[in-house]
Amino acid sequence: MAAWLAAALSVIAVPARAQTDQPVAGPPLGVVGTVRYYPGFPSQNVAPRNVEVWLPPHYDRDTTARYPVIYMQDGQNAFDPFTSYGGVDWGVDETMTRLIAADSVRPAIIVAIWNTPKRFQEYMPEQAVPADTEFASGVEGYGPIHGRAISDAYLRFMVEELKPFIDSTYRTLTDRANTFVMGSSMGGLIAAYALTQYPRVFGGAACLSTHWPAADGGFVPYFAEHLPAPASHRFYFDHGTRTLDSLYAPYQERVDVAMRHAGYVAGKNWVSRVFPGADHSERSWRVRVAEPLVYLLGR
Repeated sequence: MAAWLAAALSVIAVPARAQTDQPVAGPPLGVVGTVRYYPGFPSQNVAPRNVEVWLPPHYDRDTTARYPVIYMQDGQNAFDPFTSYGGVDWGVDETMTRLIAADSVRPAIIVAIWNTPKRFQEYMPEQAVPADTEFASGVEGYGPIHGRAISDAYLRFMVEELKPFIDSTYRTLTDRANTFVMGSSMGGLIAAYALTQYPRVFGGAACLSTHWPAADGGFVPYFAEHLPAPASHRFYFDHGTRTLDSLYAPYQERVDVAMRHAGYVAGKNWVSRVFPGADHSERSWRVRVAEPLVYLLGR
């Protein structure tokens, strides 16, 4: 671990707790399994943010096993309804526990990266929009946020700072074939972008209700032109048909055409699904989160 990161983590201020260089327990409400919580995880690329790490059952019992890792965006929505938007979480902890018990997936570590007030800027694929493009976005409780896309810096944080910390702290399988990224809406965009920018790091992306219309759909042609090799990468896409998801079909159809042209084979290294009646919400993603998890981690 970089010396600056070790030093920063050692002085994290944990509200209502003593300062510690160890992870503190996450909020217990609605959480299944072991979640380790790193408040204000530092970065030299982007603003600090909370990070949670969910460990598969028996992680502490079997000290020789190593695990694949999924890096989830909008991480406050992953495990706990207490921290999730609208009080409904994705239920990744419950779903992974069930799928592991049924031997439907390989046990895996889930790294949930919380977003910040600059969520839109951090998740908008930077190379796909003109450099001088400014965006205005809002995060509940923060008001409007103005600025340029900074997703390249966000990906550097994920790849150069967070991943090395996770790999040095936990028993991970560090190779591309066992490193995945996952998100919904704008989180789906950054997940797809991560594979175009770091094809040697990430082997698969799960993109739920991908917000392709962002910046007038500017990421669609960029993505089509920068798809990584189909022999070593996999993509999962889906969307519903209600609320914001009702806008996505024409964009996803263009993406699906690009996947075929790039040599991806439906059902093998690429999935594109439609969920009729599903809306754009954590509640909907919770219902179908098993689908992408099985796709990325299935035996």
